[in-house]
Amino acid sequence: MSRTGRRNRPFFRINAIDERVKRDGKVLEQLGWYNPIEKNVDKQLKLNDERVKFWISMGAQPSDTVMDMLAKRNLVDAEVWKAKRASRVAKKIADQKAAAAAAPPAEPATTPAA
Repeated sequence: MSRTGRRNRPFFRINAIDERVKRDGKVLEQLGWYNPIEKNVDKQLKLNDERVKFWISMGAQPSDTVMDMLAKRNLVDAEVWKAKRASRVAKKIADQKAAAAAAPPAEPATTPAA
């Protein structure tokens, strides 16, 4: 997703981009857009479903936000996506706990003698 629009009025373009290119770099193909400000839910998101399926079949890896949108439109298996996200979150929490346990205990603060 690349953000366009003015300040406080976000508008996102959903693009196929090579992973070696910066976020707003050269676009291989524009796949649709997302307008979070739009009141009508049906007009918030426009996707070219056939091209999205093509790029996913070619190995494209959507961001988490785009993957949520694709799951809502039944372009990807929502249950598999939820399981993958849950396992990734559980792994992140376990890594944080392991890092906290491995960190040396904090030394007590000493006050200077007056």
